[in-house]
Amino acid sequence: MPSRHTSAHLSFGQPFMMKPSRRAQLQVVATSFLALFSIVGMALYGLPFYYDFMVSDLGWTREQVTSGNAFSKLLIGPLFGFIAGWVIDRFGPRRMMVAGIIMAGLALIGLSQASALWMFYFFYLFNALGYVCGGPLPNQVLVSRWFNQSRGKAMGGAYLGIGVGGALVPLLSHWLSGRYGWRGALLILGVLITVIPLPLALLVKQSPEEQLGREGPRSGEGQEIEVRRDSPAPIREVLKRPAFYLLSIASMCSIGAVGGTNQNLKLYLSLDRGYAQDESARVLSVILAASLVGRLLMGWLADKYPKKYVMLLIYTLVAASIPLLFFASSPPVLYSFAILFGIGLGGDYMIIPLMAAELFSVKALGRLMGIILTADGVAEALAPMIVGRIRDATTSYTMGFVVLICLAVTGALAVTLLPRRGLEVASDLKPSHDEKAMGRKA
Repeated sequence: MPSRHTSAHLSFGQPFMMKPSRRAQLQVVATSFLALFSIVGMALYGLPFYYDFMVSDLGWTREQVTSGNAFSKLLIGPLFGFIAGWVIDRFGPRRMMVAGIIMAGLALIGLSQASALWMFYFFYLFNALGYVCGGPLPNQVLVSRWFNQSRGKAMGGAYLGIGVGGALVPLLSHWLSGRYGWRGALLILGVLITVIPLPLALLVKQSPEEQLGREGPRSGEGQEIEVRRDSPAPIREVLKRPAFYLLSIASMCSIGAVGGTNQNLKLYLSLDRGYAQDESARVLSVILAASLVGRLLMGWLADKYPKKYVMLLIYTLVAASIPLLFFASSPPVLYSFAILFGIGLGGDYMIIPLMAAELFSVKALGRLMGIILTADGVAEALAPMIVGRIRDATTSYTMGFVVLICLAVTGALAVTLLPRRGLEVASDLKPSHDEKAMGRKA
């Protein structure tokens, strides 16, 4: 007989329902917030701030400084993306997160000392490993395991870390580089990226099942969610569904457009449009500050309305904002771009795991997101390098921005073909008659 705090039924094993404590859930959100603050907000969005210094001081081209992100993700993503997802599904996200935090910090410390291209590429490999192991993938699984009905708001709260870190890092980098040079600024950022998220990542309970195993069943103030004592669910049936590939294509296109814009923006503003360092830093900061609004707003909308339409709204914002860069010589238009792009950016990464959880099984989310994020990483890697190469060849970003607009529009069109909910895969993930009978006996 299940206690009054649990209700047993089966699906791919023997799950039960429990109410995790509000304190544990808040700790999970705080852990993901700080991990994303450091690994994505400060590292991913912070590094492009230093590209123009590398072009000016080291004589590298735009294609070369944007290719570090490309080559590292093209190598690391396919090699480790699915493996990382499998490890997270099998052993939990905490170990991967801790390893990712350490590698991301070491990457920036190493990049601060790079004087040759091989060193630049070598340490960018660690940056990519840190992103795969400690970035969105483990944090998406961690939050999804702890939340059910309020998953959108919880994911939005965790993803605020990206916006806060990304909004602070241009201003912090500008201040640090003015006092210690750009190399000293990168070194300090590498240390901060390690020490800020590591303590909570070491302490967080990676699933409600772990909490129950340590503390025993008890009542709590959190929402009721399902806990399963079983091995990871199979994903073969999910991989046969068109919805999986539509979601992958949509996310690849939009992430490619976002990455291509973000990685080249400082170069465009500083070297092509002649904006001063402090003004460029303010624009980058406004983008990431607007992303805070985007994450909160899109998380709230995702809990209230069909996630497909929220995803379409996000991708439309990204597609509509990039053309404004053609008029970047006008500060009001530039800041309008920053706000619209920032809101779209805020929801872009966050909506993908929410849509995947809506369409498919949370139990296979680590492996599914490992595949999707690997594909996204390829797009995010290639788009900036392609745009940089076009700029080097044509001395203009015009054609590159056209490519990014086409990518964003293609992503939005793919979203329109997605089902509203996971009805078409539900039959493959429902418990069998025998499993239901076992659940009633439990």
